[in-house]
Amino acid sequence: MAKLTIRLLLMLIVAAGAVGGGAYWWKTGRFQEGTDNAYVEGDISVVSPLVEGKVASVAVGDNQAVKAGDLLVTIESDDFRAKVAEAAASLAAAAASIGTIDSQITWQQTKIDQIVAQQRSAGAELTRAKTVYDRYKKLIESKVIGTQDLDEATAAYVKAQAAVSETSAQLAAEQTQLGVYQASRKEAEAKQMEAAATLKLAEINLDRTVIKAPIDGVVGNRGVRVGQYVKAGSQLLSLVPTDVHVVANFKETQLDRMRPGQEVAISVDAFPSEKLIGTVESFAPASGAEFSLLPAENATGNFTKIVRRVPVRIQLPENNPLHGLLRPGLSVVVDVDTRTGPKVSGEDQAPKIAAGGLLFGAAVASDQK
Repeated sequence: MAKLTIRLLLMLIVAAGAVGGGAYWWKTGRFQEGTDNAYVEGDISVVSPLVEGKVASVAVGDNQAVKAGDLLVTIESDDFRAKVAEAAASLAAAAASIGTIDSQITWQQTKIDQIVAQQRSAGAELTRAKTVYDRYKKLIESKVIGTQDLDEATAAYVKAQAAVSETSAQLAAEQTQLGVYQASRKEAEAKQMEAAATLKLAEINLDRTVIKAPIDGVVGNRGVRVGQYVKAGSQLLSLVPTDVHVVANFKETQLDRMRPGQEVAISVDAFPSEKLIGTVESFAPASGAEFSLLPAENATGNFTKIVRRVPVRIQLPENNPLHGLLRPGLSVVVDVDTRTGPKVSGEDQAPKIAAGGLLFGAAVASDQK
């Protein structure tokens, strides 16, 4: 009798557990999509120099927190300062050259004005000489005067014509010379602009010898040392931001009712006592396999279907209790509550890709939950 009672009790417990489990699944479990293929990620900034030279000082240490604009590294600047001085001297010389040419242009314009005045005088003299010549010519026909007077009038008339021709030629020559000076000034202006650009570039390169933090973050992977010769583009250190997010690689079969804006329960392996609530932010535009080094080619050979995974970006609230403690690369477990967020219609069964959604690193396509 006792054994029957115990057996009946066990059956009741199992039945109650099954009913409770079924009820939980019906009300909650069937709306949950979870995975442990998820990690904390951050937009890590790799700091590199834009100029080459010997490192003069390193102002930060490993794991040091910095603010945007804080000094990180300085490169010896003597050569760059010399280039700035050289460029400044070239700019000053170009400006002086323009000043000299302007003086020449002013002087040349004065000469032209003088020749124009001489041309007017020569023209007036030509008019007078022609009048005298015409009058003497009529008088010689009337035999009022002798041929000697006409010869003198003729010589004066021819001389006045020559003077007019000479001043016209001088004016043309001086105007041509003025054009040469004006062209030289344009050339000097171009050289001045080139010298100004060279000076600006030299100043920019001088400023680049002082490397500052582009973002707020924590110094990591610091490989730079004082006295080291670095080249443009070489990696000095990394800045890891304190604002991080989670990337979860869900199976394609889990995306049916998943949408941006839905709540996500997050458990961080490093902090098991703290539970975070995040939000689905966006979906990657392709599965992780598409971004792998050697994407799968299923059009040839024997085909074996493998469930793909799609990276999903999950936003963490700024006031979460682990803010500042989370580090990129930490493992997490996430559970998306598909009951929250936007409603899912029967016709809309594909995950919506947020405009400008971020591309994430490739996930192992065959990795299981």
